Amino acid sequence: MTDLDINFLALESELDWFGTLLQSVVESYLSEEPDPFILNQYPAPRLAAPMSALGRLVRDWELGDAERIAIALTLAPHLRPQLLDILLLTSSQTGRVLTEFGGVADGNHRGFLPTGQTLAFLLSANNRTGWADYHRLTASSHRLMREQVLRLDSEGDRLPRIASPLRLSEAWLHYLLTGEPARPETEHDFPARPITCAQGWEDLILEPQTMGQLNELRLWLMHGQQVLAEYNLAAKIKPGYRALFFGQPGTGKTLSACLLGKITNRDVYRVDASMVVSKYIGETEKNLGRVFDVAQYRDWILFFDEADALFGKRTAASTSNDRHANQQTAYLLQRIEDYPGVVILSTNLRANMDEAFTRRFQAMIQFPMPGPAERLRLWQAAFSGSIDLAPDIDLHDLVEQAEVAGGTIINVLRAVTLAAAAKGSRVVNCTNLIDALRRELAKDSKSLQWR
Repeated sequence: MTDLDINFLALESELDWFGTLLQSVVESYLSEEPDPFILNQYPAPRLAAPMSALGRLVRDWELGDAERIAIALTLAPHLRPQLLDILLLTSSQTGRVLTEFGGVADGNHRGFLPTGQTLAFLLSANNRTGWADYHRLTASSHRLMREQVLRLDSEGDRLPRIASPLRLSEAWLHYLLTGEPARPETEHDFPARPITCAQGWEDLILEPQTMGQLNELRLWLMHGQQVLAEYNLAAKIKPGYRALFFGQPGTGKTLSACLLGKITNRDVYRVDASMVVSKYIGETEKNLGRVFDVAQYRDWILFFDEADALFGKRTAASTSNDRHANQQTAYLLQRIEDYPGVVILSTNLRANMDEAFTRRFQAMIQFPMPGPAERLRLWQAAFSGSIDLAPDIDLHDLVEQAEVAGGTIINVLRAVTLAAAAKGSRVVNCTNLIDALRRELAKDSKSLQWR
């Protein structure tokens, strides 16, 4: 039997139990003498061997029956939507679906979609003490919510949270079916994506001062928790670490963040400002909150590229939009301060950043344009093992005449390699190299006077 078979059979068994429980709760609720202990008659099934993905989740997270009811309720629309048809019963007086069952209407879906009210009904329909379980389960501190296994997002300022759709995330549905680790970025609206790189720490070519500061950050990632615990600093400093990377494009800011994660065995997630920022009041904070909630539990390094879009200078609050923007900035500042992991903000211009953020950074690391020695190493490293240079190309002359960053050099490498491949050659001639370099410099309105 494959892992997929084991997982699917476990989910089928869970839904069999849930279907029986749901039918009994509804029938008891509608009867003349509701049974306040109806849930006690239907305990969740035991975890069977071999262990399924659901079984591991229940075991490792020590989930009780209430949590399993919540998961099964949100799993049903995906695997067995007919189980929830019983909740489409209508009132004989109003002709409408019973309000206490909750549910949300969706013109593109003919079945019943649960809300927070649906879960509250199941847990407390015949026994109001079940409300305590509902509030415990839907609190932001509960692991199912914190890890975003379940989502209960208010979709309007006037809509009570309990009336919002209750969903099983796509990432965790994938885990329950396949056993593969849940990756939040597989959610279509998750505003952060992992970044990876093929290079190693030894491939990082930066000026000595920048490299020294990066090494300090690397040491914190490796020994920060030890320092807080064993050197009695937990009561004196906050556990998180905040750094600002600033410098021109292509100078190594993103690569450095990626390598810090790689060398310390941490995931690095780049936050997409375009998916975070919203014109609707409260939406930006909610979007960013999703990232911080998951990142905190998984010890991610959060990397905010072009951070001035989120953390730019505040303005005088002369309009309601200004006040909203300033409140948003204050919220972001608080979340960053409370985050126990590493947050890296990246910007091309340090002056664009709000001073309230920069005062709270442990590191302000400048990524200057590489000097002649670093540029030579960058050119040599780029072509090493990739393609040969024609004998008339002198990299020392190139270094002296063109002040460029590593990103530009990689773009030149790509262009000349494609040109050589088109000719069936593995040698770059001087003309193609200079032409490619001139095109790159022209992007910044620069020119190259070649000898």
